[in-house]
Amino acid sequence: MTMAAFNFFAKRGICHLLRCSPTTSAPPRRIPAIILAHRTYVTLFGYTQAKALVYSKHGQPKEVLNLHSHSVSPPHGSTLNVKLLASPINPADINQIEGVYPSKPPFTQLLGTSTPSAVAGNEGLCEVISVGNQITNFKPGDRAIFRTPCFGTWRTHAAILDEKLLIKVPSDIPILSAATVSVNPCTGYRLLADFWGEGGLQQAAISGEWVIQNGANSGVGRAVIQMAKIWNLKTINVVRGNRSPEELTKLRNELREMGANEVITDEELSSKEIKEKITILTGGRGVGLGLNCVGGRATTDMARNLRHSSTIVTYGAMARQPVTIPASLFIFRNLSLRGFWVSEWAKGKDAEKEKMLEEIFGWIRKGWVKDVPMETINWTEESKKEELVGAVMKAGEGTGAKKVFVFRDV
Repeated sequence: MTMAAFNFFAKRGICHLLRCSPTTSAPPRRIPAIILAHRTYVTLFGYTQAKALVYSKHGQPKEVLNLHSHSVSPPHGSTLNVKLLASPINPADINQIEGVYPSKPPFTQLLGTSTPSAVAGNEGLCEVISVGNQITNFKPGDRAIFRTPCFGTWRTHAAILDEKLLIKVPSDIPILSAATVSVNPCTGYRLLADFWGEGGLQQAAISGEWVIQNGANSGVGRAVIQMAKIWNLKTINVVRGNRSPEELTKLRNELREMGANEVITDEELSSKEIKEKITILTGGRGVGLGLNCVGGRATTDMARNLRHSSTIVTYGAMARQPVTIPASLFIFRNLSLRGFWVSEWAKGKDAEKEKMLEEIFGWIRKGWVKDVPMETINWTEESKKEELVGAVMKAGEGTGAKKVFVFRDV
């Protein structure tokens, strides 16, 4: 069937999901060996209409992204089909489109594009709509997140070739919380759990250790604040001071309400008085762990205010400047520098990741871990390329609330 014919029937209501009225006879043969969801996403012929933001070369999103329409065939055997519910626009997604991110999805023509292309997006929540007869762990209506990045989540529907590619999400977890759990909350969890040296997190929690972080109002920063509070860790949180006094006061109060022990600006961190302030604040203990997502002077100033044998972990580079540390800090303070990338950590750790997610979901249920401020972008059947790409470009500016695609009536 041509796409033109397909659209002709779809627009006239013929392509319902075997949705027969009591007085209407069912088709003599239903689609074999698949279990279908209760909503009308699959046509009488078993195909699902889908759209995806794709790119066939690296570059600026506004120049390379295109909205591609295609159809998803019915599942069979060990495959299953899903519809996306929500997918965030993360900085890494944009870097990936630009071609400057370490992991890159392959360019293929599996979706019928005229040139080999990749679907953008790495994180998101989906709902199973139909499954093959060999699927054992999922049924229609189940929700899931993607186990690994590079799948391509800026799309309305997808075919999953192996159910092991998905991690089931409890139905009581809010959609936006589940759609954004894989990157920022998981990164925050591992930053606090894995870098304490002898005695580990358990001893750090017993001792009430102190952590200092820059980019404290970022997604990871907010996760760190809330999880540190859960684990009896104390936080000094550095934010940019290039705000009005009213905006800065509002942000300080917001982070403190989340559990931040202290909120300072980058200018305050570089002041002569900060050492004495940190000494008083920590009761002379000092700060044992620094978390860096900025780089440049912000990291240098942080390093100067860490105690002997402490560690700085770098997981981002928002300033796009190198991490510069004086040699004296290595020689006389035994400072350690580490790096962290949650995608690399997750390789070969399926069970550990699922255990971590179960714990985070428990905190979400209790209200102990809350979402970052978000701005939703509705992706509907009528959505045009310009508005979707415009949302991506707006997210790339790095200001305001986190941007998230929410798929409605697609």
